[in-house]
Amino acid sequence: MNDKYALDGVNIEAGDDFSAIVGKAAMTTYKNCPYIEVIDLSKGLFRGPRPFFIKDLPFQACLEGAPDGVGTKVVIHDALKQHAGAARDVLAMTSTDITRFGGLPAVFYNVLDVRSLGENGSESFGLFVSALAELIKAANEQGIVVHKGETAELGACIGSDNPHANAPFNWAGFAIGIYSPDKMIYGDNVRPGDFVVALREYGFRSNGISSVRKAFQIRYGEEFYVNSDAEMDLRAAAVPSQLYDRFLTDMNGWCRPDFQPIIDVGLIAHLSGGGIGKFSELLAPTGLSAELDDLYDLPPIMRKCAEWRGMEDQEVYRTWNGGHGVLAVMPEDEAGDFVALATEYSVEAKTCGRIVSSDTTHVAVASKLTGKTLVF
Repeated sequence: MNDKYALDGVNIEAGDDFSAIVGKAAMTTYKNCPYIEVIDLSKGLFRGPRPFFIKDLPFQACLEGAPDGVGTKVVIHDALKQHAGAARDVLAMTSTDITRFGGLPAVFYNVLDVRSLGENGSESFGLFVSALAELIKAANEQGIVVHKGETAELGACIGSDNPHANAPFNWAGFAIGIYSPDKMIYGDNVRPGDFVVALREYGFRSNGISSVRKAFQIRYGEEFYVNSDAEMDLRAAAVPSQLYDRFLTDMNGWCRPDFQPIIDVGLIAHLSGGGIGKFSELLAPTGLSAELDDLYDLPPIMRKCAEWRGMEDQEVYRTWNGGHGVLAVMPEDEAGDFVALATEYSVEAKTCGRIVSSDTTHVAVASKLTGKTLVF
């Protein structure tokens, strides 16, 4: 008997195989966070209930969710058959939105929508297995529980501007974070003379990729996804997001018995969509300004895309991160320790500016594109 559902584009057996593989892998992360305890009420069913509760905290925990996704960067990952790279993108886009306010990203849920999984053993099936394996690896590194997820074959509903797409997909998710009112980071303690420290990013993270794709189209033509001359630049554009969460949460004392911060950080900005503008928004309530005169150089691929797209400096730093995933503010005498601690977590960091008083709140940036001073 023909399986009508399979003929219509959904392979139930492949979906069950994939869910079983992913479910077993996710269970290996259940002890990643010391404050999360997963209780298995599934009776052996891989889709069965496995609730969790918060434990071993000396204060009442507040929970928050942070949803986001990889966006159109998945098209570049797919063109290169590097689906695994998207795992760090989806984790970064969600977990760091918890970390930036002083919280601990503890639990992650993912929603992976694909055009087709393919048969178990096919290339496309293997690409998606590799993507989930990388998610598990990244979560292990960052101390996050991958609790559950959902994978759906959506056929033509998963589109791509690449007519030669290999295994098109869309990946979103949300992190659940733990907050304590006593450990929040809002910017309340920021003072003139504080240092601004940048955590380096080597690519675009998952923001502004629509402009990246347009830049490639201008440089390499409509068929840039399969243009061999574009491959090295595409690989640079697909570099996965850096993950800073283990470093930042440990720095904020979540790893210590007394929960006291190791370093007194007053403000953390996650430079996702909106670039430097995100830092300006968070700084505005303080009434203070920042002068960023020693930022990291633009990643070479970012400089190329800006040139191909014909973007001015202001657009570059508002659309993309400029080579920085996070900007953090702290007293001058704490900055050296912060940079040294980042190195222990394999995070590259450096002082890039200062907080100053001014009549009008703003962020002044010495552009690495042309040397101009930009004001946000």
